[in-house]
Amino acid sequence: MKVHVVSETAFTTKGNGVHTAFIDLIELLKEKNDVDVIVNDEGEGDVFHCHTYGPYYFWKGRKYKGRKIFTAHVIPDSIRGSLPMWKLLMPFVKWYFKKVYSYADVCIALSPMVEKAIRDLGVDTRIVKIFNPVLIKKWKCTEEKRKEGRKMLGLSDTDFIVLGVGQLEGRKGVEEFLNIAEAIPEAKFVWAGGRPFGIFTEGIARINARVARIAGQVTFTGMIDIDIMPYVYAASDLLLFPSYQENCPLAPLEAAACGIPVIFRNIKEYTLLYESSYLSANTTLEFIELTKRLINDKSFYEEGQRISEELIMQFDKNKIRDKLIQLYQELIDNGRNRIVLNEVFNTKGQKIAFVN
Repeated sequence: MKVHVVSETAFTTKGNGVHTAFIDLIELLKEKNDVDVIVNDEGEGDVFHCHTYGPYYFWKGRKYKGRKIFTAHVIPDSIRGSLPMWKLLMPFVKWYFKKVYSYADVCIALSPMVEKAIRDLGVDTRIVKIFNPVLIKKWKCTEEKRKEGRKMLGLSDTDFIVLGVGQLEGRKGVEEFLNIAEAIPEAKFVWAGGRPFGIFTEGIARINARVARIAGQVTFTGMIDIDIMPYVYAASDLLLFPSYQENCPLAPLEAAACGIPVIFRNIKEYTLLYESSYLSANTTLEFIELTKRLINDKSFYEEGQRISEELIMQFDKNKIRDKLIQLYQELIDNGRNRIVLNEVFNTKGQKIAFVN
């Protein structure tokens, strides 16, 4: 079996969860000897699996009739609070994503909300629900990683580190993160992430002004390579994830796999997605109260770690890999059957059976 894995993030913006998911999929498929993985321009496979939705997706997928898989990391609502003038852009975005989803033979929905978003566009493409896998070994904290991570960030061994991860934009709740940091001066706050879309990021002037006012209280790392992120998580004691819209976000799962507590914003996406309990807050005050309690209450902190451990069980990489392999094989077999049927002719040389 040859799987052609494609993502435009390999040669555009790498500082986002889509690129991480792309890299993780390649690593996951290569764990055993049952799959040959072809990446981007390396050749042609038996089945096509793409993570991004630009021209490259349409171009590379043209040879894979009946064998195209698209993982829907982004839905139309993802532009809310991400791009300026998103309300004006929304009709075009919905039209375009309908084309993207319809081009695939199978759309992988990472969560129930993603499945609903695809259906709401009137797309008839088959949808399969498969979560993002968590490669626990990759994110597991060690004392060496923790020391190296704190050294990279310029933080001491005794600091309590509160981490935020994501693009520096309104949708990710960065402004609320800064409000929380101001209210808890006894902790050190770090925001890992930048602006892969540059000036096309929503609220760039507003957020820059807010960042300038809190200079010195929060460390901003900018864009970080995926190979460095395990050290950043290991250096941290807590992840705040105040994002206003997500699908199946990787950052909180990576932090949970590292062994630290995670506080989510209480949004509908998570109630539909997660099978186990998780720490959540509705308001800035609730985020502050939970953060202070985790700093000062050792038993509650240990409970937060236990919750993280249970949360990632749902995203077991082996189960997810098995589902992917099954899906690939099904499309490959269907493609072979289609070829056989197309080669059935009557004695006059006319087709008597075919599949489009």
